[in-house]
Amino acid sequence: MRLLFDESLPRLLARELPGHEVATVPSLGWAGTANGRLLERAAKEGFEAFLTVDRGFEFEQNVERFPLTVVILLARGNRLEDLRPLIPDLMETLKVASGPKLRKVGG
Repeated sequence: MRLLFDESLPRLLARELPGHEVATVPSLGWAGTANGRLLERAAKEGFEAFLTVDRGFEFEQNVERFPLTVVILLARGNRLEDLRPLIPDLMETLKVASGPKLRKVGG
């Protein structure tokens, strides 16, 4: 699955997600892009899921408009150490994720 990490996620998290193609917002030169425009670009570029720790994301965007899944990681923080415990649930979520949905992992 093609995944796009929001700029708040550590890029080293990609190593923890074998079998997925991961890009980051900064690596694509999209840093600072507004969330709605970011989802438009991600969908246009063929990403299947967008991962973020931004808990307000679901209230700022109508994710149903976009043909990709938005996954909000509910962790204590955005450091790799905070996100590692969520990886098993995240991997399961990604197995069934497809289309315009909002998923939350952790909490």
